[in-house]
Amino acid sequence: MKRRRFLAASGAVAACAALPSAAQRFQPSQDITPLLAKITGGVTPQRGGIEIELPQIAENGNSVPLRIDVASPMSAQDHVTEIYVFAERNPRPLVATFHLGPDSGRAEIVTRVRLAGTQKVTILAALSGGRFLMAPADVLVTAAACLDEATL
Repeated sequence: MKRRRFLAASGAVAACAALPSAAQRFQPSQDITPLLAKITGGVTPQRGGIEIELPQIAENGNSVPLRIDVASPMSAQDHVTEIYVFAERNPRPLVATFHLGPDSGRAEIVTRVRLAGTQKVTILAALSGGRFLMAPADVLVTAAACLDEATL
């Protein structure tokens, strides 16, 4: 009887050691400041001017709806050139880049993004003339995506 208990306990210890801890499974929040500085060339983005529609609670991080609307006349002289989407807890924080021009008509993007858990999503809009706008949005994700289940 003692041998069976020993084998069962040994098996339980080996199984626990093989599984990564919850802290290792989830991606910690990353500092996106260097990435923003690289894109903006050191120019400080202005806060606001961007409307973000992102659910406050997303049941599944695999497909989270996102709508971005940047206030811009979209004329030849004043228009949005790029819209960047950052997610600080994703393995790769730069989620998407959208290229626009004056012929786009409106600076509006409707898409779905994949999120690796509860985090802040930051939108950066590059405007003609070297100006930048930035706005954050928080989302609570109940079932995280972007995790490599093969390593679990």
